[in-house]
Amino acid sequence: MRTLKLVSIAGLFTALIAIGVFYLLIASSLPMEDGEVKLSGLNVQVSVDSDKLGVPSISAQDRSDALRVLGFLHARDRLFQMELMRRKSAGRLAELFGQVAVDSDRKQRAYQLAKTAKQIVQDLPAEQRRLLQAYVSGINAYLLQTTILPPEFLLLRHQPEPWCEEDSLLVVLGMFQTLNGYEQDERMVTVMEKALPKDLLKFLTPDTDSYTTTLVGGDAPRRFSPHIATSAFANLPEPDTHLASNSIDTQNIVVGSNNWVVAGSKTKDGRAMVANDMHLGLSVPNLWYRADIRYPNHHVFGVTLPGVPGVVVGGNDDVAWGFTNVTADLLDLISLEINPNNPQEYRSPQGWVAFGTHTETILVKDAPAIEMTVQETLWGPVSEQLLLGKSVAVKWTALERHAVDLGLLNMDDAQTTEQAMSMMNQIGSPPQNVVIADRAGHIGWTYMGRLPYRVGFDGLASRSWADGNLDWQGYISPEELPHVFDPPAGFIVTANNRTLGRDYPHTIAHNWALGYRAFRIAELLRPQNQLTEQDLLAIQLDTRNAVYDFYRQLALDTLRDLNDKDHVLLEVEQALTAWDGHMYLDSIGAGLLAEFRNQLAKQVFAKIVAACQTYDADFRYAWREMETPLRLLLTQRPAGLLKAQYRDNWQQMIVEALRQSAHQQQQAYPDQNLTHLAWGTTHAIKLQHPFSKVSPLLGKLLDMPRFESDGCASICVKVMDTAHGASERLVLSPLHPEDALFQMPGGQSGHPFSKHYRDQQPYWQAGIAAPMQAKGKIHNLSFLP
Repeated sequence: MRTLKLVSIAGLFTALIAIGVFYLLIASSLPMEDGEVKLSGLNVQVSVDSDKLGVPSISAQDRSDALRVLGFLHARDRLFQMELMRRKSAGRLAELFGQVAVDSDRKQRAYQLAKTAKQIVQDLPAEQRRLLQAYVSGINAYLLQTTILPPEFLLLRHQPEPWCEEDSLLVVLGMFQTLNGYEQDERMVTVMEKALPKDLLKFLTPDTDSYTTTLVGGDAPRRFSPHIATSAFANLPEPDTHLASNSIDTQNIVVGSNNWVVAGSKTKDGRAMVANDMHLGLSVPNLWYRADIRYPNHHVFGVTLPGVPGVVVGGNDDVAWGFTNVTADLLDLISLEINPNNPQEYRSPQGWVAFGTHTETILVKDAPAIEMTVQETLWGPVSEQLLLGKSVAVKWTALERHAVDLGLLNMDDAQTTEQAMSMMNQIGSPPQNVVIADRAGHIGWTYMGRLPYRVGFDGLASRSWADGNLDWQGYISPEELPHVFDPPAGFIVTANNRTLGRDYPHTIAHNWALGYRAFRIAELLRPQNQLTEQDLLAIQLDTRNAVYDFYRQLALDTLRDLNDKDHVLLEVEQALTAWDGHMYLDSIGAGLLAEFRNQLAKQVFAKIVAACQTYDADFRYAWREMETPLRLLLTQRPAGLLKAQYRDNWQQMIVEALRQSAHQQQQAYPDQNLTHLAWGTTHAIKLQHPFSKVSPLLGKLLDMPRFESDGCASICVKVMDTAHGASERLVLSPLHPEDALFQMPGGQSGHPFSKHYRDQQPYWQAGIAAPMQAKGKIHNLSFLP
């Protein structure tokens, strides 16, 4: 007995020692904020002051030295994030996480982004290449100097490889893929084209809505048909309830943003201001890393992307700029005609041509390696996924020569809005709406990035290019990109909405975002002439949702016409009557309305989805301007569209949708009466670290605490949802940068034990007007040659 007790005590003592050693390792891996660092390759000493939030201000005597130090700081604070980004793009996550990551790796290997990144590096202008090399050397200096890696590396027992120049481009290409690298739009429309009459397809895929406001090319849309003949519904199949389930996306979630710019004529003292909140996936750590960089005659500041040199969004001493995603169509799926006598050949304008092939080896942790054969065509790689039973090649600007570069580095030289617009037109990047303001009060908008010049087609649906009649002929020239400079209204707004009318000579996109966010921002800006930074932040936090007004009125009108209403419908009526038109935390009926809109779409489009799922069982209808056909159908109420059980009785369908919405809400929140169920209760937000998905216990340590939030997934100006929302909020006047406001989730550091891991979260979460520039510096690092 005594021996057993001694063994137990010894085991406990050993465990305590192990825990203590682990915590010592963790503590030792925390970033150093004060002192001196020897940095090979540095020309002259560089000073880095940081504020109470850990935001660094880099002061250098040389541009390459400044970026060398930025690379060191990125690695110091966000190394694991950088590791995941380069591996995800290259298709190498399975080396860390095993079998669970194999499907992701297979998809990425098919795209061949690693090969593309190497080509981009070779194509970079000499000065961009020189600066990239300096930045990369800073990352590798950190890897050489650090003795204990951040906790994620310790848990995975992983030693990162040295950082290469192409790794930085893999990070850029990963962002490109997030913003503009999706095949689903063209796959969706191609299936719809096969399954539906031509006029019904056009009706279901409009490029406009009742909130659309354009900037260039007039107001007229390219694709819109407000009426549809009843005969279009005649041959639609009766839906299988199981097949139709979860096949309609009413959220219209866009990887996008809000941005706007106001001229001096609209502000209190003549300053022009940029406001920008970029809507991306929310995770821990946050995507962006704040930095302030000075070197002789230059000062640039804002948010940077760990793994990439330079400032992405922000300003210099003369201009400020912000981005939103254009939602441009940059990818075509080319239907391949395979030689019936030789499946290793496809038809091209030059006749039958053999596929290029090579083998990719995917290394898998704790499992055998997997080999896959990648096929290539003269247009691009062959997709892993068939489309209507046929192979398709991927033609995507991100894989084309000169579509990507590091031209944003040149923005530190921009001095006026017009000059900055011209610079942006020359940059290779994912296409973005750019708004710009300068010290003199001028404002402008244009596009950044390369857009394909299509010949013979518009890119909406998949086509064969074998005859040589369809092609890309390079890119739309910078001179042809749209521009607006100093408009009479005194402001410019974009929010992933359609900004171009039919008179603009090129088709840039098809599946634009719903126009309400841009409409609402303009509605708030128009009457004001004394705007301040705080006013623009308040607009970023606006939660009005006029889109739901239509559904609220539809429900109340339907309920008013019912002679006898049971207690469920009476509760529904009371909750909807109480709705205040916003998505506030305490808004009653908001969650019910959101679910009602979902239920209506599910019923109205059920036959259409069923027709498409005949050809593709995985089909989803996810058109972002879905609001236009949905409202028209609910208003026109054509015969033959609804499921047979309703016998064209639209009122019965609407009442049933209300009942289903109430049932869903009551099931999800059984302790809440509908008349008291507030939006915040139904709208909880949780920002997660990648590890929390595989270990809930680690999630308790690594995730941000769950909180209830106002705003909504895609319609409100304040975009906020469980895994999607404002990755930052910025309001900046280049004339008065000291008054700039900034918020972002999480913090500067990706180290969970750092005081800067979550110290910016409260400002972002509560919408507090936090200054962008710190008033005092409390830490100093000196980097010595």
